[in-house]
Amino acid sequence: MVLSKISVYQVEVIVEKVRGKCPLYRPGDSFTVEGYFIKPGRTPVCIHAFSAMLTLLSAFSHGSSAVDLGIGSNEDVGYLQCPDPGPPYTHGGTVTFRLVRKPKH
Repeated sequence: MVLSKISVYQVEVIVEKVRGKCPLYRPGDSFTVEGYFIKPGRTPVCIHAFSAMLTLLSAFSHGSSAVDLGIGSNEDVGYLQCPDPGPPYTHGGTVTFRLVRKPKH
């Protein structure tokens, strides 16, 4: 049996929009996922947002297109959001993230 090599991409996760008040993120903040790792950077990673995007982010970073995953209309750009509904339900806010996939360096 021959296993095909899985493509691994670098995915930049960029804060596109914040509805309500997020104590962590502002539009334009970003972090990078490369394969199985979050690359160290200045922007912290929220565990609530990251856990919500993990399964789709993993598939996206390993070759599934954003179109096939239902998170975008472009093969290499997708959108996900954190699970915090924001006001009037919580004191936080909903963050929308843009995921941009690039070939791994």
